Amino acid sequence: MRNKLIQYGWIGVIRMICYYINTKLFFRKSSLIRLPIDIRGKKFIDFGKSLTTGKGCRIEAYPYQINDKVLFFGNNVELNDYVHITAMKGIFIGDNVLMASKIYISDCTHGFYEGNRMDSSPEQAPNERKYNLASVHIGNNVWIGESVSILPGVTIGDGSIIGANSVVTRSIPANSIAVGIPAKIVKNYNLKNKTWEKV
Repeated sequence: MRNKLIQYGWIGVIRMICYYINTKLFFRKSSLIRLPIDIRGKKFIDFGKSLTTGKGCRIEAYPYQINDKVLFFGNNVELNDYVHITAMKGIFIGDNVLMASKIYISDCTHGFYEGNRMDSSPEQAPNERKYNLASVHIGNNVWIGESVSILPGVTIGDGSIIGANSVVTRSIPANSIAVGIPAKIVKNYNLKNKTWEKV
């Protein structure tokens, strides 16, 4: 208790107790859900075990053409403040994933922009354009830095790290460090030598 008082102060400790009670009433398998939180489509979300969230998170699931879960958290996932996750087709988050604050993850966009006949017209209102859907997979033991955006169709392999402020538009293999806009691999972990090596 003394350590918690030093870390949070009396008001912080009281607030944490309220969060804990709310968590055990409404999210029994989770560790701690901080308030406020905005959860939309709760029945379409699998929260896994021991989920922890920061305040101000927005987690939403809107299945498109199906009536089943589309957002899956693994075990021991930690989200910091103001993480925004939107799932329509499938977002799969592995075990022991750590996310910093202000992260955006989505498996959907308004419209198509690939340079072919399927492309959406700029003369059409964005919210009237057909959804472009592609599942997102985040592996086990992934660490995602502050203000990262992860776009549809991306897979992030086990053990990888995404640097702060990166925009992930393409898949990242396991045991890699990726940074930038768009995110590019700058280091790989050498399993034999047990060291991170520059690419």
